[in-house]
Order: sequence, then structure tokens, then C-alpha cells
Amino acid sequence: MQERILRSGPLRGRIRLPGDKSISHRYAILGALAHGETRIRHYSSGADCASTLGCLSALGVRVERRESEIHIQGSGVEGFRAPQAMLNAGNSGSTIRMLSGVLAGLPFETRIAGDESLARRPMDRIMNPLAGMGASIDARDGRYPPLTIHAARLHGIDYTLPVASAQVKTCVLLAGLNAEGETVVRENVPTRDHTEVALREFGAAIRVGAGAISVRGGSHLTARDLDVPGDLSSAAFFLAAALMAPGSNLVIERVGLNPTRSSLLDFLLSMGADVKVLNQERRAGELVGDIQVCYSPIRGGTIQKAHTAALIDEIPVLAVLGAVSEEGLVVRDAAELRLKETDRIATVGENLRRMGVNAELAPDGFRVPGRQRFHGAEVDSFGDHRIAMAFAVAGLAADGETVIQGAEAAAVSYPEFFATLRQAAC
Repeated sequence: MQERILRSGPLRGRIRLPGDKSISHRYAILGALAHGETRIRHYSSGADCASTLGCLSALGVRVERRESEIHIQGSGVEGFRAPQAMLNAGNSGSTIRMLSGVLAGLPFETRIAGDESLARRPMDRIMNPLAGMGASIDARDGRYPPLTIHAARLHGIDYTLPVASAQVKTCVLLAGLNAEGETVVRENVPTRDHTEVALREFGAAIRVGAGAISVRGGSHLTARDLDVPGDLSSAAFFLAAALMAPGSNLVIERVGLNPTRSSLLDFLLSMGADVKVLNQERRAGELVGDIQVCYSPIRGGTIQKAHTAALIDEIPVLAVLGAVSEEGLVVRDAAELRLKETDRIATVGENLRRMGVNAELAPDGFRVPGRQRFHGAEVDSFGDHRIAMAFAVAGLAADGETVIQGAEAAAVSYPEFFATLRQAAC
């Protein structure tokens, strides 16, 4: 499928985005582990989060869609049943990595895999700590899906993340819920804390200290009634588009503003962006508010070290924004980009080149000089949702028509993306 994008006028009005992917995954999994019926409003419409619901259903958890709500009838870990076939995580690294923490402590064997893209993503980052907890997992070539997770009794572990990863942290903490004793995860670089917030909301025995999170096995989780805030990572595309289009004045409603995710707003402000947060409040432990963004000249900036982990999902669209900034964008310490749905260093560089924009690539990042112009061209998502959406934003600022091949990839996280973009780009 292809999408054709033309240079736009200003972005104006008010839009609301799908529910946050990261929070949706966690609410669904914890709802399945809790006792009672959990109701989730504004659950992410993306295919990744649907994969999590599909896996839970295959494990015997009752999942129902009722209009705009997801209802999950949980019975604790005892309510899970052996699936009749291999679990399908689709394109979702979050599904396979986080759910494996639950599967590792079940009293039956499960197999889980996904699409071709997921089959290329290494799983040893979760396999190693789970093995340390007593799990028994087989993988293709020792590290790739499909995973075969054998029945095992787990014990607590004190584990330091070798690489900043909220998915790995979540996997270990979820395994800890069904392990004997206490499980501690330590992180040298803080990662998004949606899991800690959600565990507390569901009633888990959790402690959060300086650089360490611990859970005690056997926690009794209680069903909740929850709203998922809008996805800040999805908001990044509209923020960048509005900042690039003269005359823009756009309000994005009810967006998640978790401090471990709001590095995006801090970074944009440091670049000179005209961005304001309105109507902020806290719901179920998560900060939520409206974001107003107006066109403004952007200086540019550098993403490195701790900021890289916090901004890893937004880097493709920030590269697009950097190309039209005064000073450009430099990204360092981001080798993790090569292990996403695509090698995002390579795919960002290739599509920038096709649109007439120079970029210098490095093993762990890139440099995009500023004061460049985009030219309409045929670009490719390479099957990566964030690449598809980032270069749709580039197309709005380009001379001539931009054709995005593989545009259907956007549905992984945001099926309504192109329709919402056209609505805002009046």
C-alpha cells in the first residue's frame, strides 16, 4: 500500500491520538493477572496491542471488546491455560518480551513467535535474566524467535540491566510476580516507568528506590477501571509537523505526560520549540494533559547518552525536524536503533537521501546538517511504522509529491495516522 503526501499548509485545530501503546500492553497483561474484571478505555488501536490481547485470549483469558472499552476477566496466574497453538506476537517486540516474563513461570509449555521482522530481533536480553530465575527457554540459534518456554518454578533475582530497556525491566518484574521471594531490577539509566506505576495501581507489593525496583512473588493483583492516555510517541509526529509548517497552531488532547517519557518535550523546548502543556492532571498514577504546539524556528540539538534511551522511539521524526533546523541534529550512543523493526539508522539515512537531504551515518547514530530542503520522492517504510510516519511528516514539508511505499506499516501503532494527519494539515 502506498500513500501520497503533498506539501501542506499550517496544522490547526484539536486532535486526539490513540491510547498509549506502552501503557495499553501493561494494563492488558496486568488485567489478565489480576482477580476480577478490568475495564480499559481508550486502549491503543494499533496492531501491536491487538497482538497482546490475542495472546492473552489464546492463553484462556476472557477478553471482550464492548464499544470503546476492553474488558478483561482475570483469575490470577491460575486462570491461564495451555494454548492450543503457537502464540502470535505479530510485529510486537513489547508483546513477546514482556509476556515471556509471565510465560516463564507457568506450569505448562508455550511457544511464541511473530512476523518476519520480529523473527530477526534478538531475545537474549530477556532470556538471560529469566534463565537466572530458573526459566528454561529454547530459541532459534540461541537468541531469536520462535521461543519455546518450558514449565518451570521461578525464584527471585537481583538483576542489573546491562542496557537500558523498559521491556527487559518489565519482563523481569512480571516474572517476579510469580517467583519465590523478591525480585530486584537495577538500572543505571532510568527508563520509562509505566510498569512500576501500573503494578502499584493493581496492588502489587512493589518498592521503588534510587535506581532499583523490587516486587515480591505471590502479590495479589486486583482488577481496575482505567483510562489510557494518548500516546506521546505518536504525538511526536504531529509536534514535528506543526513546528515545520508556518502558521501552525495545534492542540493535541489528553496526552500522557509521564516524566520518564516527557524528555521529548524537554528536548523540543531546548531546540526553541513553542510548546505548552495545558490542563494537566493525574489519572491512575499517570500524568495527562493537552499539548499546544505552534510553528517556531528550531535551533537543532544533540541526542546522546541518557537522552538516547528516553528518545529512542522519537529519533526518526526528530531526524526529519533536524534537517530543517538551524544547526541540525546529532545522534550518538544509539546503536539500539539498529535492533528495532528495521535498522533505523540505515532506513532514516536512505529515505533522507532519497528526499535530497544529506546525512552522515555512524555505527551508533548519525548527523543531519540543518538548513536543508526536502524534495518529493518515493520513500519506503521498510515495514517500520515509525519510518512510515516520520517520512509522511517530511512529505508535508517537501517540494512536490512524496510517495510512501509500505505505508500500511503505520497500522502497527496508529491505524488512523494518515487520516488524522490530513485532518490536521488543512
